Amino acid sequence: MKYLFAISSVLVGMALLCSPALAQTGDDMSKQKEFRIERSISPAGIACIQCHKQAHPAIFSDWANSRHANANITCIDCHLAEEFDPDVSKEHYKQYEKSDNPYGRPEFKVPISAVVTPKDCSRCHPDETKQYSISKHANTNDIIWQIDPWLKLGMTSDVERTGGCYHCHGTVLKVKDGKMTPDTWPNAGVGRVNLDGSKGSCTSCHTRHRFSVMEARRPEACGQCHLGPDHPQIEIYTESKHGDIYRAFGDKYNWDAAPGTWTAGVDFRGPTCASCHMSGAGPVKTSHDVTERLAWELQAPLTIRPSEFKPLPAKTNFEAEREKMKTVCAQCHGKVWIDGHFAQLDQAVDQYNTLYYAPAKKMFDLLNEKGLLDPTRMFDEQMEVEFYELWHHEGRRARMGTAMMAPDYTWWHGFYECKKRYNNFMEEANDMISHNRKAYKAVDYPAATGSTQNPEKTPPTVK
Repeated sequence: MKYLFAISSVLVGMALLCSPALAQTGDDMSKQKEFRIERSISPAGIACIQCHKQAHPAIFSDWANSRHANANITCIDCHLAEEFDPDVSKEHYKQYEKSDNPYGRPEFKVPISAVVTPKDCSRCHPDETKQYSISKHANTNDIIWQIDPWLKLGMTSDVERTGGCYHCHGTVLKVKDGKMTPDTWPNAGVGRVNLDGSKGSCTSCHTRHRFSVMEARRPEACGQCHLGPDHPQIEIYTESKHGDIYRAFGDKYNWDAAPGTWTAGVDFRGPTCASCHMSGAGPVKTSHDVTERLAWELQAPLTIRPSEFKPLPAKTNFEAEREKMKTVCAQCHGKVWIDGHFAQLDQAVDQYNTLYYAPAKKMFDLLNEKGLLDPTRMFDEQMEVEFYELWHHEGRRARMGTAMMAPDYTWWHGFYECKKRYNNFMEEANDMISHNRKAYKAVDYPAATGSTQNPEKTPPTVK
């Protein structure tokens, strides 16, 4: 297990080697500002900083401008490992054999891991780590391996998975011959399965080595993954009034307010993803569990309550969580407005469930029962794609657009497209049944070469 060097809380006289910063000493005089750290950092820790300042100046600069640096948290406090840890970098030991580097001497040798995990971060951020650990973010790798047909039916290649799915969802890290394997590292996926047993990567949102609260509060941080035809939250947010206010006034927001103090109407005018789903508001506490405050599981094929989501049932009561979200909304809106918005969302969910998904699912099951579709694979028959995109693309956009008040996504990108997809699907399905005609199957389906075995440390597929 990795451990934390003792850190002095007194920063007077701090030291180092920072990239040049100018401090005025007179009307027309300036000089380099220096920070001195020798009094509070171990010799090995100083060696890390000095060496990386030369080898990776941008990393050093990022760190030097971070709150970690201000609090005297250095490389060694996060990256230091035990000799027996499986992710210890054997390559890094070679740095202590360099005769041309005064900080590469054997006396500075320490075991280092490139991978910093939520378990490491928990030493200083225990509450945030605990909240994150039960969230869908931390467990998203497990979730997709339970339910996603692209993975569990082997319809994608390893290349497509590594550069696509796993870039956001996270890899299951592996080591071979003392090195992280290139198919699992580098990776900062939000649900990465780490070698120390923890799940996730805090740097998904707080990118290294600045680890900025400001960055994670901006919608662009979420937009790294929440975009595109199947979950276009960043596009939906941009269309909404909230997004419009952010574009107009975002440069005046107090993004650097201390954690737990970021306040609507004081530090920002219009909300971002974080202010609605994570930041504190009134009596609602800050949380790194993005499953909180949700009354519906809008990404599921059939809209259900979060507690009914089989791959990761939320241990929450949807009514209590909706009240939390309403409290967040009440920082800017009145009760009639808030109640009306959520009534509209519930109506949209009911219409999608009953008029689009339920009859389409019934027809899809009938085609499989009659042997007109082959259930052993997915996406190699056009009707499978049509049904999948009805809920995975248009259906999600209709529901999410309504939830985030983006009318174009609710209608033109959502229910309008649902109508076209639904009608075409039903017409083709009825014709197949009336003529007892099997669907055309793509015999040369490309790159369907991925393993169908759940990776080690992930739960089995949900039946």
